[in-house]
Amino acid sequence: MAIPALHPNPNNAILSNESILHELSLNASRALRRSGFNLVATLLQNQPSLQCKDPAISNASLPPWLIQELLQYHTSPSKLSMEDLLKKHQGSCLPTLLHQKKIAITKTNVSERSIEINHVLISHPDIFLGGPISVHGVLGPFSSLDPQDTRQGWEFFQSPICDSNSSVVSDVGKSKNMIEWARIIRLLSSNGFVSFAIGLHSVLDGILQDYMDLSSVTIFAPPNFVFVASPSPLLDKIVRFHILPHRVTYIELASKPEKAFLRTLVPGRDLEVTGTVNFTRGLSINGVEVVAPDIFTSKKFIIHGISRALEMAEANTS
Repeated sequence: MAIPALHPNPNNAILSNESILHELSLNASRALRRSGFNLVATLLQNQPSLQCKDPAISNASLPPWLIQELLQYHTSPSKLSMEDLLKKHQGSCLPTLLHQKKIAITKTNVSERSIEINHVLISHPDIFLGGPISVHGVLGPFSSLDPQDTRQGWEFFQSPICDSNSSVVSDVGKSKNMIEWARIIRLLSSNGFVSFAIGLHSVLDGILQDYMDLSSVTIFAPPNFVFVASPSPLLDKIVRFHILPHRVTYIELASKPEKAFLRTLVPGRDLEVTGTVNFTRGLSINGVEVVAPDIFTSKKFIIHGISRALEMAEANTS
């Protein structure tokens, strides 16, 4: 999903010029497509009728009227860049175009330049800034897409509680954990690891609570993380199984002997080097090949792309 914002011009100097507005809409749509938000790009181009046929709509089993209201719920009548959003305090609400429904800034971390709206991370800030329009990409929708919920009509868009005077500081900002988690999630979601990024974001609060003193991490990121729909306890454990509590480069991994153990964020559950680099094969961890070594690095984290998700024996047990 993406969240567009439109600033109404009191003099209608811009909005009255249909050709300029049309050009801005096309440019915003192109920017969305470049960032992978194809469905929202199509919806934006087809406003206001939204009569577009897209497999993603039918897959979500959503009627056209609800797709239209969902887009309205993701649209604010205020042009807000990422800089503007970072200046707002946690707990403040933003108006939307849907029946006076609001969305809330539920988490802010100025140092990491990360913001969550309705507990959904802005993963692609400032996709498009032009004229009266600004567009930001987010990791998921601001409301449930469960068909059981959608039968209730527009009332299923529940406005969050707004705090107009709150000065709450994000728990992430208070933590001693100095890992650049927001940047990690943005990098993952922008480079083909969306499902794993969603899973990591879903369990991040628990990781922060249990590992406040982490100074560096290594992440093994699969392109398709099927466990993202798993119950929370299972998802939490499997995501942690893909993370080492220290930074290990590909060269350091390759120098380890076969069957060497790698400690993970799951106590008592280690990974194992099951294949070392030679002329016929690359490095593998728990039988899963590292296909994109050192794909993202910093002083505090390193991410290796792997061919598939790591399987954790008896992961559903405590």
